[in-house]
Amino acid sequence: MRAGIIGCGVISDIYLKNLTGRYSNPQVVACADLFEEKAKERAEQYGIRAMSVEELLGDGEIDLILNLTTPLQHAEISTRALEKGKHVYCEKPLAVTVEEGRELLELAEKQGLFIGCAPDTFLGAGVQTACRGLADGWIGTPVAATAFVTSRGHERWHGNPGFYYQKGGGPHFDMGPYYITALVAAFGPVKRVNAMSKRTFDKRIVSAKGPLHGSVIPVEVETHLSASLEFENGALATLLMSFDVWASELPRMEIYGTGGTLSMPDPNTFDGPVRIRSMYGTEFKELPLLNPYDGNARGLGLAQMCRAIEQGEAICANGELALHVLEVICAIDEAGRTGEQVYCTTTCEKPPMLPQGILETEYGF
Repeated sequence: MRAGIIGCGVISDIYLKNLTGRYSNPQVVACADLFEEKAKERAEQYGIRAMSVEELLGDGEIDLILNLTTPLQHAEISTRALEKGKHVYCEKPLAVTVEEGRELLELAEKQGLFIGCAPDTFLGAGVQTACRGLADGWIGTPVAATAFVTSRGHERWHGNPGFYYQKGGGPHFDMGPYYITALVAAFGPVKRVNAMSKRTFDKRIVSAKGPLHGSVIPVEVETHLSASLEFENGALATLLMSFDVWASELPRMEIYGTGGTLSMPDPNTFDGPVRIRSMYGTEFKELPLLNPYDGNARGLGLAQMCRAIEQGEAICANGELALHVLEVICAIDEAGRTGEQVYCTTTCEKPPMLPQGILETEYGF
């Protein structure tokens, strides 16, 4: 399958590295960006064509668009791609409102096309191993989970971090998808949400090196959120997501069952370790990982999506999952601002496990 990339910012580098090296499907043939110089730089770096956005969307030889634009542009670019008859795989989140997300899925169905969405880290060795352990009953019936993602904000490393503090930004829209997707992969869909939130600073100073170093950016979103999720299977989860924490020694994710505890790795990575302590054990023991996708394997979800379309298989990082995760994020945002609990109106199936026991080359990667 032939793919074109729209959006040549920071995240495009690892996607292009993997899609032109690690995975053989799709074949990336072109890239575009509103800033032509960015597209030319990436094109020269990876041996592909630089095009304008209009040229790329209108190219009849391109089957799929990888949408790596900023969150506020996700819905517009994905819509235009679908209208041009192209499949879409979008960087997270799917959109910045549930209404936009629904419209994308409805348009894809109408057009007979497929839409997938990051994150695909839940397909990596770490989360997949943890999900298999849960499914096989290693810690009994799931009772609850905790998830913590804390930092001091992206202005310390990103050269142009303003969009992280606009609508569609904040720790819940930026980092929340990794954690919530992993929890949905483990437990299934969310039923209701409670949350509290605050905006600690109204302005941020860019400390990362670059042209914007020292500039002041306004903060339009909440930057510290504490949320409680109730899943349809009865499990509860507690989430802490913050851009206001200098340092922490909290675990990333833990799942508690009637027969033990499962310690999960950072769901923003593909790695392990995955550790388990049963009700009969005296210490945590590390589990062997189920697949070879560790390190920064971004693009795995897109590669699996391309094979699934061609072979008539289920897409793991699918649009229904992304829409439900988006609604949970929006519910956290609403509950934090209003103090009212929010019931989810969307649902999804647990995403399928990445098929096991198949070599990368045989799997079409």
